[in-house]
Amino acid sequence: MTDSHNARTPSGAGETLPHSAREKAERKRLWIWRALIFVLPVLVIGGAIGGFAAMGALKPTPEEKEDVVKAIPVLTAIATQDDVTLKVNVQGEVQPRTQINIVPQISGLITYMSPKFIEGGRFKKGDLLVRIDSAEFELRVTQAKASVAQAETVVTREISESNMARRDWEELGRVGNPTPLTLREPQMAEAKAQLASAQARLAETELQLNRTSLYAPFTGRVTMRHVDQGEFVTAGTKLGEIYATNLMDVRLPMTNAELRRAGLSLGFEASGKTAGIPVTLSADVAGTFSEWQGRIVRTDSRFDSKTRVLYAYAEVRDPFVSGASNGVPLAPGLFVNAAVKGQKLENMIVIPRAALRGEDKVYIAKGDTLSIMTVNVMSSNKDEAILGGGIEIGDAVITSPIRGVADGMKIQVVKTSANTATSTSTEGEP
Repeated sequence: MTDSHNARTPSGAGETLPHSAREKAERKRLWIWRALIFVLPVLVIGGAIGGFAAMGALKPTPEEKEDVVKAIPVLTAIATQDDVTLKVNVQGEVQPRTQINIVPQISGLITYMSPKFIEGGRFKKGDLLVRIDSAEFELRVTQAKASVAQAETVVTREISESNMARRDWEELGRVGNPTPLTLREPQMAEAKAQLASAQARLAETELQLNRTSLYAPFTGRVTMRHVDQGEFVTAGTKLGEIYATNLMDVRLPMTNAELRRAGLSLGFEASGKTAGIPVTLSADVAGTFSEWQGRIVRTDSRFDSKTRVLYAYAEVRDPFVSGASNGVPLAPGLFVNAAVKGQKLENMIVIPRAALRGEDKVYIAKGDTLSIMTVNVMSSNKDEAILGGGIEIGDAVITSPIRGVADGMKIQVVKTSANTATSTSTEGEP
């Protein structure tokens, strides 16, 4: 039995040793794979970094270039000299110089109304417009005449009695002068006073009778009628509105700059020595362009406190006949444009309007640099600007738009043209 046990022992030992070796070999392979999983990415990243470093080291160094400021291309025009007549463009409303209400001075029933006394009606000076019932006033005149006749009789009687008293005094041979009472002088003075009073009442009643008829005080037109024939009106009732057609005024608001260009001042008034300033009024009436000629004859005596403007008044004479524009009258209420002929300026600097920047700046091309100049603008319109100073004749003013302007910036003049404006007048901007 002992031999059989000993015989199996070597066989069991031989089978155990190879199994342990396989486990060790498997563990070794596992560690190797783990090492490769962690080491290979590190090696790849390190190689990439090394490759980029090598490429950067081998890259040629770029050449350094000096920054060059590129000049901006511009268009210019030459500033010229000319004599100009300034104009001012403003707007205003036409209004009649004379406009009144027809008002009776007495009360009564309207018995007659002229066909001309209607909205839009025309009338001449002295035309009868309205008549008020005059029967009552005719009776008053008759009564007043009777009172005058009675007073005249009393005066005549007192004069006669006074003469008789003087003759009696003389015939009686009395010494000295008779007293006023003897000659009835107080009674005669009273009678004359009564006569004067009666004559005054007669004149008053005749005046009231005349006031029953209302006549046109001037040649004109009717704006509005408030009453009709057959109505009873009292003294002071507005019967209608009329205006004279011989003269029209246009009220023109002007700022300080416009007043300067027009040559006007506070309290200006035209006279024999100082003629009014010519003005051309224009408007579109019923699709027809019309113009009227007038003159500014005065200005207000104060500035408007709300708008800070001074009003000038242009007048147009006979606007419905000789002053009409091809038969189109200058009617009240019409809104018109007014071109005022202003000052005449000599030796002014003229530049294109595009060269004026903002209110008073001009860009000048001096060689290859830009200069910003402040100028004195006298007037400007859509085409040109009139300067009183700030630049010289012959300066090249820049007319093209420029962004990011700075004094002394580099420019390149592409084209220079002469300012060939030939007009001798310029309209002021509103």
